[in-house]
Amino acid sequence: MKFIDYVKIIVKSGDGGAGHISFRREKFVPKGGPDGGNGGKGGDVIFHTDAHMTTLLDFKYHRHFIAKNGEPGEKSRKSGKDGKDVIIKIPCGTVIKDAVTEEIIADLHEPNTDYIFAEGGKGGRGNAEFATPTNQTPRHAQPGIPGIETEIVLELKLIADVGIVGYPNVGKSTLISVISEAKPKIADYPFTTLTPNLGMVRVAEGQSYVVADIPGLIEGASEGKGLGHQFLRHVERTKVLLFLIESTSENPKADYKILLNELVRYNPDMKHKNKIVCFSKSDLVDDTTKKKLLKTKFPGVKTTPLIISAPMMENLDELKWAMWNVCNNEN
Repeated sequence: MKFIDYVKIIVKSGDGGAGHISFRREKFVPKGGPDGGNGGKGGDVIFHTDAHMTTLLDFKYHRHFIAKNGEPGEKSRKSGKDGKDVIIKIPCGTVIKDAVTEEIIADLHEPNTDYIFAEGGKGGRGNAEFATPTNQTPRHAQPGIPGIETEIVLELKLIADVGIVGYPNVGKSTLISVISEAKPKIADYPFTTLTPNLGMVRVAEGQSYVVADIPGLIEGASEGKGLGHQFLRHVERTKVLLFLIESTSENPKADYKILLNELVRYNPDMKHKNKIVCFSKSDLVDDTTKKKLLKTKFPGVKTTPLIISAPMMENLDELKWAMWNVCNNEN
């Protein structure tokens, strides 16, 4: 399934039905009073969060959503039927924004939640509503109130406990494939991962958390370079940031600083998230290098760095428990 996390759509709530103008006419009541009914209310535009949806792909092919109009009133004081609501299913974690101002209108991350985005227009009153002692035969009724039509942005932000960030080809996809049930594409060249991957990590019975593998960041990602800018939004909701750095890196501190700077430039709140540093591909360095890496101090990181080899299954349990502990503030 293709992963789509940003779309523009047009929605319109239903117009209210017009009020009716009529007068009671029966055999023995030649001059009956007004009996025009009220118009029905227009349908609402409602967003519903569906826990089974993981992408906004459907909206690439269906961009207009229009609720039904309310029906006009009828004689004998009969009100028109209300218009049918339009219910739009979206993934949990979808943000609704104004298409012009980019202002956030709603942030919907709880499953099975209904959000009324635009109410339908009220129906107009029929002429029976306007009868008074001094005007017993009103010959006017109200039109229905128009619905609301607007263009909006839907932006999906994945909901995960841990976000794995690192340079391209550092081993993020390999890691998530061996610690979870996720099956990302893996190859030995940069930007293999073109979409975020989610994986459930189980550390014990009843103890699990969700990890997101974010496509590789490069310096300048927050300004649109590489692929990172398209996916930085997906680490905004995470509790923990796992910085994955190659054991063979010439300057791990510089790598960490660049990655953190890109995250903070995109969203300053990233600076305050819990962080873990993990060195990948430990099978490519000797024991002396490993000891040196484990003594490295990183600003804002409270835990000791970890060193792993995903293909060799080295220290993966230690890493899984470290992420669990930080997620649950047990570090």
